[in-house]
Amino acid sequence: MAVEVDLHLHTLASDGRLTPTELVRLVASQGLKCVAITDHDTTEGLAEAYEAAKDFPDLRIIPGIELSADIPGDEVHVLGYFLDYADSDFQEQLQQFRAGRVDRAKLMVKKLDSLGVHLEWDRVQAMAGDGAVGRPHIALAMVEAGYCKEPKEAFPEYLARNGLAYVERSKLTPEGAVEIIRNVGGVAVLAHPAYMNDMESGIANLSRCGLTGMEVHYAQYDDDTIRQLARLAREYQLIPCGGSDYHGLGNTGEPLPGSNGPSMESVELLEEAALKAAE
Repeated sequence: MAVEVDLHLHTLASDGRLTPTELVRLVASQGLKCVAITDHDTTEGLAEAYEAAKDFPDLRIIPGIELSADIPGDEVHVLGYFLDYADSDFQEQLQQFRAGRVDRAKLMVKKLDSLGVHLEWDRVQAMAGDGAVGRPHIALAMVEAGYCKEPKEAFPEYLARNGLAYVERSKLTPEGAVEIIRNVGGVAVLAHPAYMNDMESGIANLSRCGLTGMEVHYAQYDDDTIRQLARLAREYQLIPCGGSDYHGLGNTGEPLPGSNGPSMESVELLEEAALKAAE
């Protein structure tokens, strides 16, 4: 069965490399019927995406976000859907998160310099443009400077959580991320749970945070992982979600939008949950 839903997509508003318009055209060409734009700490790409989607009346765009949270010894990402993203308090919080991203990225560039990886901060900032700066922008600058061939090669040694140049962000708990999403009428979903250090116990613990769903149909998971996650979603009564996590960074083998995704029924269940929470 063809994939019609992709609930995890990034644009130039954060660390994706396509403008919202370009992404909308791409997902439409892939035959998708319902997508969520889930940029990191920003909803700035949504207005342009909705305008571009007028050319594709069969395409529905769900307003989304991706927030980073910390648990002891690990980092988790929480996706939010069906947000009242125009809320002024919400936007003020996101602005603070983005300012923290800049401070963190500057510190990572400084650490890289001490390790012999010399990057100009202005170049990293230029990679981000007007978007929320993130580790992929540093990775892109490292590729440009010749320190690695592809952005993903920068992570294991330098930019990943245990990398030599990693810098912690200001702490946000999963409970805090869920609360932020709920406060603007959204529903919270655990992103790429198989990346957690202890997946099963992590899902068990985080299911008590007020999550509505978890990613199961993630483009970079093999069939066995998807089956395992589907079982856990049933066990903890979480709606099975997912998508491609598309950034367009140019890494070899990066899945395109629509490579994997949940059913339309999952979208309906998420929307029902959001409406019920708003009652």
